[in-house]
Amino acid sequence: MRTLPPAFAMFAISVAIHATPASAQSLSVFGGWDGDSAASYDRPANRAPQAAPKPNQYGGSFFGFNPGPGQPFPAIMEGGGRPVIAGRAPPIVPFATNEKPGTILIDNAKRRLYLVLDNAEAYEYPISVGRDGFTWTGTETITRVADWPDWHPPAEMRQRDPRLPEKMYGGIKNPLGVKALFLGNTLYRIHGTNDPKTIGYAASSGCFRMMNEHVVHLAALVGEGTVVKVMNSVGETEEAADRSWDAKPTALGAGGQRASRADQFYDDQSDVWVAR
Repeated sequence: MRTLPPAFAMFAISVAIHATPASAQSLSVFGGWDGDSAASYDRPANRAPQAAPKPNQYGGSFFGFNPGPGQPFPAIMEGGGRPVIAGRAPPIVPFATNEKPGTILIDNAKRRLYLVLDNAEAYEYPISVGRDGFTWTGTETITRVADWPDWHPPAEMRQRDPRLPEKMYGGIKNPLGVKALFLGNTLYRIHGTNDPKTIGYAASSGCFRMMNEHVVHLAALVGEGTVVKVMNSVGETEEAADRSWDAKPTALGAGGQRASRADQFYDDQSDVWVAR
């Protein structure tokens, strides 16, 4: 497991990614990108379950693109600008655990991601988790960290919503946000978002969404090899956390085994882009 560098203790230092400066204007498909929304930063963990907010699925522009009548949507879409986004530290909370500092623990029930620190403490990040039927538990490691990742909606998604591109370049309009931390050989990721209003909700198809400034902060403290443990509740047993994935049939390969990156169906944004 990767240990944290000495700079890990310097939590108060602001972290910024190097990217092409651009104006963080209203680019989100939800009507505007607000990467510093106080309303979504500290959503109570013990509130009653709520449905994720839904955008207007049809009508108006899509990713800021509004073709004329009968005109197709483009197969390749630009992701928008790539502004410099500074990392922001979440609260540090008491956190008694036997896990080593630098381990990531994800609590599906509380919709929180914890980065274990020394002295029985942890960073506590609010996140969005899989919606009903799309949650999973297990242990993975981070295998890749990507800045401004491209988005490739699978063919199944594009068949259901022909507006979707074959590819969207990384940028502030891209649903994956500023960074993506890939988990094992799966297509699940810890990533940013182009709409912070979904943070705190069970809204994805198995990925874990974070505020852009939070995923920048987290990515500066972890890297390839970091252990990520996903649990229904952080207090559950190690055996429960390591049981086979049971999120959905499409997350499993032949014979009920985990699907590889090649054959796993990934549609983290299906709740946003696909009409139900």
